[in-house]
Amino acid sequence: MATLTPTRPSIFNLPNQLTAARFVLGVILFVLIACESWIWCLIVFSLAVVTDWLDGYLARKQGLVSTLGRNLDPLVDKVLICGAYIFLLPFGMSRDLVALAPPGEVEVWMLPWLQPWMVTLIVARELIITGLRSFMENHGASFGADWLGKIKMVLQCAALISIFVSLAAFDFARLDANRFFGYARLAFIWAMLLATALSGLQYLWRATLLLKNDW
Repeated sequence: MATLTPTRPSIFNLPNQLTAARFVLGVILFVLIACESWIWCLIVFSLAVVTDWLDGYLARKQGLVSTLGRNLDPLVDKVLICGAYIFLLPFGMSRDLVALAPPGEVEVWMLPWLQPWMVTLIVARELIITGLRSFMENHGASFGADWLGKIKMVLQCAALISIFVSLAAFDFARLDANRFFGYARLAFIWAMLLATALSGLQYLWRATLLLKNDW
């Protein structure tokens, strides 16, 4: 009697295709940022966020979880997020809004809202934790994303959406609307930075405990 052997899911399954599509959307997003097409940036980034949720949902629902997908998905996320903040840095450092303000009415929201140390924190956290996770999992330790890491990802996306909305609004919105979007942008950016730093420190603490117990 012949025995059936389980077949591995194809590496070209739908979840992995969605992950690859998100990488392409990331490249398109970088071009749109350089072209200052803020409404299209918002649309393309929103599509990328949807694919991020959808590929994980389909992989779990259809039992298509693969080693490639498990490693490729977070890698593409990091390229998308870190790349977007890097490309936005020149705009975040710009003081053009200050020049447009009436004398004596320069407000906090008109000042630079994205600075090199902020982008360095985001990129450094992702690089360090990615390397640490790979090291720990190669030694048999479970080192997946926890609740704080997921909150960090949500806030990173929310901050980018608020940035694109505020930049798009500046082209046609009234001063009071620009003020609202500017302060909302600052709030999301600082919340994202706090979550990024705390989640990085939490991962380092977890790794320290695991290494201490095992070695």
